[in-house]
Amino acid sequence: MANPRLKDKYQKEIVPALKEKFQYKSVMQVPKVLKISINKGIGAGVADKKAVDTGVEELTTISGQKAVQTIAKNSISNFKLREGMAIGARVTLRGDRMYEFIDRLMNVALPRVRDFKGISEKGFDGRGNYTLGVKEQIIFRRSA
Repeated sequence: MANPRLKDKYQKEIVPALKEKFQYKSVMQVPKVLKISINKGIGAGVADKKAVDTGVEELTTISGQKAVQTIAKNSISNFKLREGMAIGARVTLRGDRMYEFIDRLMNVALPRVRDFKGISEKGFDGRGNYTLGVKEQIIFRRSA
């Protein structure tokens, strides 16, 4: 299987450029993406069990990897939520699947967002993590 094109571009172009620009002594000092976590909270999952199953299927379709249900750790009476109930879905991508997903996100999905003005700088925390919220998953093409 061939390397994803974004992974090749990172290794052949971006790593040497960053190493030269910031005077890193080793290639291992250059920042890299380790994993992508995709989460979906499903508020209707409290009342409707099938909503969580649908959410798991959608995340599986979007990411290309099997998603799992997330379970409530605490009970919250105001939300009619009991400990152990399924309330969302998540998937963690690493390696080639991660590069394929981020390539599709940047080149296919985000340009389809209406009035897209770029990603926000405020999504970074102080530890190198970036958070991006998507209001509708319609921007990801369904593979038929």
